[in-house]
Amino acid sequence: MGDPHGVGIVGLGVISRAYLDTLAHHPAVRIAALADLDASRSAAAAATIPGSEAVSVERLLAHPDVQTVLNLTIPAAHFDLSRAAIDAGKNVYVEKPLAVTFADGRSILERAASAGVHVGCAPDTVLGTGTQTARAAIDGGLIGRPMSATAVMITAGHERWHPHPDFYYTPGGGPLFDMGPYYISALIHLLGPVRAVVGAASRLRSERVIGSGPRTGERIPVEVDTHVTGVLEHVDGALSTITTSFDGTTTTAAPIEVHGETGTLAVPDPNHFDGEVRHFALGGAEWRALEPRAGYAESGRGIGLLDFVLADGQRPPRAGGDVALHVLETMTALLESAAKGQRIELTTTARRPDAVPLTAAKEWKGVS
Repeated sequence: MGDPHGVGIVGLGVISRAYLDTLAHHPAVRIAALADLDASRSAAAAATIPGSEAVSVERLLAHPDVQTVLNLTIPAAHFDLSRAAIDAGKNVYVEKPLAVTFADGRSILERAASAGVHVGCAPDTVLGTGTQTARAAIDGGLIGRPMSATAVMITAGHERWHPHPDFYYTPGGGPLFDMGPYYISALIHLLGPVRAVVGAASRLRSERVIGSGPRTGERIPVEVDTHVTGVLEHVDGALSTITTSFDGTTTTAAPIEVHGETGTLAVPDPNHFDGEVRHFALGGAEWRALEPRAGYAESGRGIGLLDFVLADGQRPPRAGGDVALHVLETMTALLESAAKGQRIELTTTARRPDAVPLTAAKEWKGVS
């Protein structure tokens, strides 16, 4: 397998634990350095990882053993840190979204290309057995030609449970930027890139009340649309309808359904790696569950970075920057369409990522 790939992690918040569970002891990866604005967080994490050290962000970017920077900062900081890492000659893997604005996302990819480094980006949930099994069924002709899809995410808002939910209601947040990357990435894996969008959006109220933690009862401003819906026109002709909302309560809709000429697939929540894929055939009498037939089995956050590392520049990473930029433009175009009341054609496209063969956990974990 060769020498382990050196990774430096910036941002040791809640999501970092899931990444460390996947990466910290993988033979292909060495967590060389960790940094956080709260030095106690990086020190605590480094103490659990042999050979790792807690350092400043500046030291991490200059660290000779760091080849790739895992950027787990808040969305508003994604661009600045990614740019700094690229300028330091490092590859970058970013938690979603790639950036807050399309211009910043495009700048990241252009800068990386000029520097000869690579960019990857979450979400990597779409590489698990849930979305990949559905993709294999579509590619295998199980539902005939796919004609349309629906994607639905409705919740009452994260301030009900998150003790510091402010960033969910500032630019780079909202239901579309928070959860849209999961759903749009899945739709791209299932149906291919998007050609154009039509969107509509609304904002139920101008402030939210924190429902848990030390700030319970505190009111925070809402600076973004909290209900966004739209139609995605895929290059191959399928039409997807997406709804993301922090203004509802719940829904009985499947997270994603794909409708073909000869059947329908119910696809599990793309915020998770696995889940049951169900098929209803034209002329059938009931839904039938499909056995997992593709994807990284029993995977978790960080599998996209691992896929990125193992690609080693020899093949496109499945959670690559091109897909992330296309997802980002799709989201920003939906909001632009909502504001202008017109159809928006996208300027980017993305190669549909390679399918993931069914890969047992011990295989991708490098367990002999």
